[in-house]
Amino acid sequence: MQSSEVKNRQHAKQATTIVKRGKQMSERVVLAYSGGLDTTVAVRWLKQTQDLDVVALLIDVGQGGDTEVLCKRAVESGALDAQVVDARKEFANEYVTRALHANALYQDRYPLVSALSRPLICRHLADAAHHYGARYVAHGCTGKGNDQVRFEVSLAALSPDLEVLAPCRGWGMTRDQAVGYGLQHNLPIPVGPAAPYSIDENLWGRAIECGVLEDPFVEPPDDVWERTAPASKPPAGPTYLQIEFRHGLPVALDGVPMEFVELVGKVDKLAGSYGFGRIDMIEDRVVGIKSREVYEAPAALTLIAAHAELEHLTLDRAVLRTKRGLERTYANLAYEGLWFSPLREALDAFIRTTATHVNGVVRMKLDSGNVRVVGRSSPASLYETALATYDRGDAFDHKAAEGFVKLWGLPLKTWARTRRADAGSPPGAGSWEGITGWEEPDKE
Repeated sequence: MQSSEVKNRQHAKQATTIVKRGKQMSERVVLAYSGGLDTTVAVRWLKQTQDLDVVALLIDVGQGGDTEVLCKRAVESGALDAQVVDARKEFANEYVTRALHANALYQDRYPLVSALSRPLICRHLADAAHHYGARYVAHGCTGKGNDQVRFEVSLAALSPDLEVLAPCRGWGMTRDQAVGYGLQHNLPIPVGPAAPYSIDENLWGRAIECGVLEDPFVEPPDDVWERTAPASKPPAGPTYLQIEFRHGLPVALDGVPMEFVELVGKVDKLAGSYGFGRIDMIEDRVVGIKSREVYEAPAALTLIAAHAELEHLTLDRAVLRTKRGLERTYANLAYEGLWFSPLREALDAFIRTTATHVNGVVRMKLDSGNVRVVGRSSPASLYETALATYDRGDAFDHKAAEGFVKLWGLPLKTWARTRRADAGSPPGAGSWEGITGWEEPDKE
């Protein structure tokens, strides 16, 4: 698999060639290609109905699959060219790390598995379009999901001169009709029974939807899960995992240094083997509908939990409180397709500052279906045993607390006295009427 730099040089070289049909030149479109039914049909559809030469661009963000087979499928479907960009490290180091720094969880649960990869894919789409001299880029999103928003808003920010095409949103074909179109044009698509689920995955997790999962009352069947073992069948006995952080990012497991992308993979397998990392939630989509979403994200949930715990040990209370509020904003921006917004960049600057002293080790215990923090240590710890202990060596000034408590409660005490006097009730009368707006119940 070739690097992004090599691919870019190839794009630049190939962009000088104009494909001709008779005396007319066909314009080009760069398609975000996954190798699935919709984007495979889209290759032929764009060529047949829009008279466009298609460059299929497959971005590897850790989703697995044989990229050579997928590229061959695109070419056999009529693509002018098919390219693969190995963006796994870029995705890990430039996108996932930022989300981890922000403890980004949409609706406090979803670690933005798919949402994080879309801005990266859009950046490569825009680059490839310029290299190939293409006026158009295209995606395979429907009109019902979040990804159409992420693709089109991101591309508008990156390259507003490009025109974005959404064939799957415009052609109006059902899945069966898309299969029929593929068979009619001898496209290399699977012709067996329809897959029961729609799946999108990368190194940060796996998203599963459709089929029986569309009924929010139905428990996800066992065949939904791939990265997480049944909680009833964990490895023999619990185990412990020590994660070392430097500047808010994990750099070692159990004392062994490793690159971030490798570390994520190892944590994913280990936590998943204990059945940890399953998410089943009702999610508010950008387009205004609620949907039932199921995810597997063992590494994401484990590392976010560890990172957040280390922040509790090393960050000042006011900084921590402010950051926790901004984390939801950060997750919303990523989810809603606003990754390339000035607000996200500003939040990154704040978060990088907070990460400076988030250094140390977090000890996690993995047991049946659960991973939890059981220990934490840091050279920048704000925890002082002499202040926290109730035993000998207690250095806390208990006498100073009396004056502090009086001053801390003074505004509330003043408010309560004033409100009672204004309501005509003597101090200590015990009536809440006129103070909070509540009325006491009638007494018989």
